[in-house]
Amino acid sequence: MDETQRRIVRAIQAGLPLTERPFDAIADEVGISVDDLLAQLAAWKADGTIRRLGAFLRHRQAGYSVNAMGAWNVPDDRVESFGRTASGMRSVSHCYQRPRFEGFPYNLYTMIHGRSREECEQTARTISQETGITEYELLYTTAEYKKSSPEYSADT
Repeated sequence: MDETQRRIVRAIQAGLPLTERPFDAIADEVGISVDDLLAQLAAWKADGTIRRLGAFLRHRQAGYSVNAMGAWNVPDDRVESFGRTASGMRSVSHCYQRPRFEGFPYNLYTMIHGRSREECEQTARTISQETGITEYELLYTTAEYKKSSPEYSADT
């Protein structure tokens, strides 16, 4: 990575500025044109360095006071279809696969947000009905200690 690319990483890892034209502000901070910034971001997206740029919601401040991690036991040959269905739910913010562990058969995880436990449970039932996967657990958040994007450049 060259120095301009490192400056871009430092600028975007702090989050997009809350302005009408956030990419203009980032380009100004980095010292490049908006076209150059957008070209670099597009190149990183094309080569897989980044998947996406987006906002993340502080769900509690938005009224979603309950969240649950759904741990699902999905047959290996149905992982892709389950992932597409579950990630298509509006109240699911994350859907990812992890290895199974001895004594813990779950291999897919969803983060479900709702205004109540009942909303989270309804989302899980809907996922279960649409996918046919009935073996799952909901693990409710009891305290939130950190919610931020990771930092990839320590020299900010």
